[in-house]
Amino acid sequence: MKKYVAELLGAMFLVVMGCGSAVFAGGQVGFLGISFAFGLTVLALAYAIGPVSGCHVNPAVTIGVFINGGIEKKAAMMYIIFQFIGAAVGAFIIYMMASNFFTAAVTSVGQNGYGAASPLGYSMGVGFIAEVVFTALFIMVILGATSPKANGKFAGIAIGLTLVLIHIVCIPITGTSVNPARSFGPALFAGATALKQLWLFIVAPVLGAVLGAYLWKMIGSDDKSA
Repeated sequence: MKKYVAELLGAMFLVVMGCGSAVFAGGQVGFLGISFAFGLTVLALAYAIGPVSGCHVNPAVTIGVFINGGIEKKAAMMYIIFQFIGAAVGAFIIYMMASNFFTAAVTSVGQNGYGAASPLGYSMGVGFIAEVVFTALFIMVILGATSPKANGKFAGIAIGLTLVLIHIVCIPITGTSVNPARSFGPALFAGATALKQLWLFIVAPVLGAVLGAYLWKMIGSDDKSA
C-alpha cells in the first residue's frame, strides 16, 4: 500500500507543479518555464518516492516497465489506478485555487488538446504522432537509465531532463501529455472539449509506451544474437 500511496502523491504533485506552472505562471515563464516545471518535478520525485515505488507517476511508464518485466500485472494495475486518482486530486487542487475557492470562472487547468484546443493550433494527426513518438522516447530513456547497465544514481537526472526536452518540443503541439493520468485529471475540470479529446491522450501514450518498451528490449537485450 505504501507504493500505491507514493504513486498517488507523485501523480498529484506532478499535476500540481507542472499544470500549476501553466495555469498560474504560464504568462511569466512561458513554454520553457513550464517544461522545466514538469521535468524538475519528476527529477525531485525520483529521489523522493523512487526508493518506495520506483516513481512511475505515469500509466505509460508503468506499462513500459511491465512489458520489460519490472513489475507484476496486479501491482501494475494498482499503480495505474492510484496514478489516475492522484492526478485527479492534483487537478482539483489547481481548480480550487484558480477559481478562488469556486467563486470565479476557470478557463484552464493545464489540460491537453488538439485542433482549436492545441496551444498553436496543431491538428489531431500531428498531436497523435507527437504523443506516440515522445512517449516512446521517454520510456526508452527510463528503461535505459534504470537498467542494471546504467548508473542508477543519475537516473532521476536523465529522466527529468528528458521530460524537459520533450515538453519544449511538444507543448506547442498538444500541451504535452506523454502521461494519460496527467491528461485525465485536468480534463475532469476543464470542460467538454478536454473530455472529448481525452481519448487521444490515453491511446497515443499507451501506444508509445508499448513501442518504447519493445524498442528498448530490442537494443538493450543481453542476448548477444540480438
